[in-house]
Amino acid sequence: MKKKKLSVFEKRQNFLGYMFLLPWLFGFLVLTVWPFIYTIYLSFHEVFFSIEGWQISYVGIDNYNLAFFRNPNFVPALISFLTMELAYAPVITVIAFILALLLNQSIKFRAGFRALFFMPVIVMSGPVMHQLMDSGGMTITGIEDMILFQMVAQFSMPLATALVFIFANFSMVLWFTGIPIILFITGLQKINISILEAARIDSANSWQILWKIVIPIVRPIIMVSVILTVVQLGTYDINPVLPMVQDAIYVTTRGLGLASTYAWVYTAAALGLMGIAFALLKEPNESAEESMKRARAKREIYGGA
Repeated sequence: MKKKKLSVFEKRQNFLGYMFLLPWLFGFLVLTVWPFIYTIYLSFHEVFFSIEGWQISYVGIDNYNLAFFRNPNFVPALISFLTMELAYAPVITVIAFILALLLNQSIKFRAGFRALFFMPVIVMSGPVMHQLMDSGGMTITGIEDMILFQMVAQFSMPLATALVFIFANFSMVLWFTGIPIILFITGLQKINISILEAARIDSANSWQILWKIVIPIVRPIIMVSVILTVVQLGTYDINPVLPMVQDAIYVTTRGLGLASTYAWVYTAAALGLMGIAFALLKEPNESAEESMKRARAKREIYGGA
């Protein structure tokens, strides 16, 4: 098939697009990609500071042996991090989606309610949140004594433990919903209202519209929200691996090499979770026949347009 030649205007638009992208691309390569690659390189070395400056010596996979087999704290911390992500990320995303649906309704003081839910993201910066966590201000005590959780415990103790873990830190869960709520509201406002009206004309109720129309349309935003939440959770002290990375920097025998090993393994685990989220929430592949059926259905919705 012959390639279509771009017009002068299209070439100019593409050039301007790349020029606007260039500063971000430069920052991404210099401040993200290069440190990431260099961290992998350092994880195979012993890095320490001496009177001659920084010294680097190759040790192979010895840092990884130390992390997984000789350090009794790293593997439990990594498992705790993965458990935290698997527990919090879906809950935060679901709560953010529900709140976005409510805040997208035509209600009085809607802008004020939206600002109220986003305010913790602005006010509770990193240091403020750390102070609240250290003082116990982000936890709710006595959850396990409620009759509802006792009933769940009779049915399944692991489920009850997970629920207590989530609801005891529900204030923190609400804090992390700020940015996903904005993303979901933006996505909900992009939905073509004529599709919803056509569904109501065909006697679809609100529950069917939610599952058959709204959720499939905002699925990419759900994926972005989950990935964003995974990254956000990993940047605070609630991540048990993060303090180990920070402390390992000052270990005289291994230094930055051991810290890089911890950081790289934690990053690989986080990337694995992002990959799972992408695989579960990506758009399903359609055959040509299914695409034609979808296009035909859209033409029927829009009255043959």
